Amino acid sequence: MQRRAELLHLRNGGTSVVLDARLAPLPVIVFWGADLGELGEAELAALGTAALPQRVSGGLDRPAPLTLIPQESSGWLGTPGLSGHRAGRQFSTKLVTDEIDAAEASATVFATDAAAGLAATIELEVTASGLLRQRITLENAAPEPYSLTALAPVFPVPRNLDELFDTTGRHLRERSPQRHAFTIGTHVRESRRGRPGSDASLVLAAGRAGFGFERGLVHAVHTAWSGNHRLLAERTPTAESFLAAGELLAPGEIELGQGERYSTPWAIGSWGDGLNELARRFHDELRARPQHPQRPRPVTLNTWEAVYFDHDLDKLGSLAERAAAVGVERFVLDDGWFLGRRDDTAGLGDWFVDETVWPNGLAPLIEKVRGLGMEFGLWVEPEMVNLDSELAREHPDWILRGRDELPVPARQQYVLDLANPDAWQYLLERLDALLSEYDIAYLKWDHNRDLLEAGSAESGRARVHENVEALYRLLAALKQRHPRLEIESCASGGSRVDLGILEHTDRIWTSDTLDPIERLQIQRYTGLLVPTEMMGAHLTSPSVHSTGRRVSLDFSAGVAMLGHFGIEWDLTTLDQAGLDAVARWVELHKRHRALIHSGALVHGDTADATTDVRGVVAADGASAVFTFTQVATSVTSPPGRFTLPGLEDDRRYTVRIAAGDIGDGPGQSPLPWAEGPITLTGRQLGSVGLQAPVLFPAQLVLLELDDPDTTTDPASPGGVAA
Repeated sequence: MQRRAELLHLRNGGTSVVLDARLAPLPVIVFWGADLGELGEAELAALGTAALPQRVSGGLDRPAPLTLIPQESSGWLGTPGLSGHRAGRQFSTKLVTDEIDAAEASATVFATDAAAGLAATIELEVTASGLLRQRITLENAAPEPYSLTALAPVFPVPRNLDELFDTTGRHLRERSPQRHAFTIGTHVRESRRGRPGSDASLVLAAGRAGFGFERGLVHAVHTAWSGNHRLLAERTPTAESFLAAGELLAPGEIELGQGERYSTPWAIGSWGDGLNELARRFHDELRARPQHPQRPRPVTLNTWEAVYFDHDLDKLGSLAERAAAVGVERFVLDDGWFLGRRDDTAGLGDWFVDETVWPNGLAPLIEKVRGLGMEFGLWVEPEMVNLDSELAREHPDWILRGRDELPVPARQQYVLDLANPDAWQYLLERLDALLSEYDIAYLKWDHNRDLLEAGSAESGRARVHENVEALYRLLAALKQRHPRLEIESCASGGSRVDLGILEHTDRIWTSDTLDPIERLQIQRYTGLLVPTEMMGAHLTSPSVHSTGRRVSLDFSAGVAMLGHFGIEWDLTTLDQAGLDAVARWVELHKRHRALIHSGALVHGDTADATTDVRGVVAADGASAVFTFTQVATSVTSPPGRFTLPGLEDDRRYTVRIAAGDIGDGPGQSPLPWAEGPITLTGRQLGSVGLQAPVLFPAQLVLLELDDPDTTTDPASPGGVAA
């Protein structure tokens, strides 16, 4: 690291960030967006000067720019970047830059407020994928405790962005999109659930009105944190526009003694010409991590919707045989295996195999599963406890609460205080014992309720922050003791999806609903953050458990195809023809798995909302898979054309229908281009497109594309030339 000038240009991954530290107490981000190319000091100075506002009538004598930590002492009248006090005093801070250490794509700003006894370290990094990461560490240098109430990095966005985008939802309906005008004022999205929650927005984005997946400038931020958090978009009367992302702190949760520090979670910003490009930066970043899953993602069967709590070795053995026969590679035993767990009212916390159900332990089932060539996985919910459990009876003080009595229950369960060292050690020992005794390759780690009054039974202090940190330590300790272990983040489905939890887990359970109609939207917007190989997507039974809807195998499997593929179905109820049909989809996924789990996920902006187009384009551009879905009936018949985004303009692609029903209703003629392979360039497929097939609602077709001029090996990542 070296000391740099007060004008900095951070560049990486097609992104530029320009910092000006000349005129304000803390540096100002003059620009964040597309790479500006090489800039000399004079050009940087000119950019900084060009961004300075004028003093205006009725305004402050020195207009306040948006600094890395906006402060009222600098004249900032919007949402402050830092809020805190010492017993109600010293509420106003004046952090001033002492030093800046910088490299080509990163900078660290050191600042102090000597009068307030505070010091701040602000880290900025532009990553190889073009993300902008920020984190702020605040230290109390004074003897008197400092109560921190808010601290969040800010991300200025272009002032011509006039539309906001976020997501909301509920259990079984996560990630529903919302759009709003970006007007003067503040738009805030908060989670107070102790986990992100089903209604959490993965990102908060600002873009040009009408931006979509394929085009339109858009910037977004995400908080890499698995607890309470706050996202905001603000436009001030002085025309400053910015996004902010940070932890939402409960009263008294962060009290800094002398020499103590608090670091914000990493706040991460992405941008793109369309949401496809914005999402690709997140995906590329995750895939570049050393701990990212490298081997093929095993096709998974989960037993929940097959047997629920009815655990029987013979039944599960037959299910395992059917699973292996159709090509399943991982068999996961869900809820119901541990002490006293015959329904969801008892047993949570008692992580011992129930001998009344499993008199010989789990070994017979695991030996059966391993003998069939599959890995074995196990469901756990370590952070939860039922009052009807030995753990709760022995250690009621381990349950989070805000007062003497317990909070309102949810799903007949409460939440353990992982920040209690004894509770944390108990969970580590029990899970470690299970993983040491049995050949378990995978834990489905669930978290089935929101937190209420999440405080320490001993001190009465709010404890969400400490519990999230304790969770991360527990996951890391298990991975350290069992390096080959994989863990799924499940939380009533998709209620804990964030880049904090994904530092410690290997996939997320996208939603508890397997209804493919619902999953189309849920997976579409989960994919803004999560790449396909980390997004659990299973085909389901013809009668969907969560909605009662009747769906076809082709539709269910086709929607699950572009994810971490699996099965949630009692295969013992199928005849041989049904098993063969499932096996064909498993084989089809395996044929394209390397491409799907390494390529660029793209969504099309269809003119007709009753249709859906999505796909994955190989990293080398030589091949792709797409699905075209008729979600509902359309007013046009036959339908119009659809285009395929994300392909290389000048490369030729041969298009084939690999699966699905192209329609054979009364009076229909064959679809001409589907009668045989058709070859067009990426530019033609992206601009002119193909005539859509006539489908009934809830039907799709799967398309395979490859470059006829290149020999490819579909089993290699991205279809690399053989």
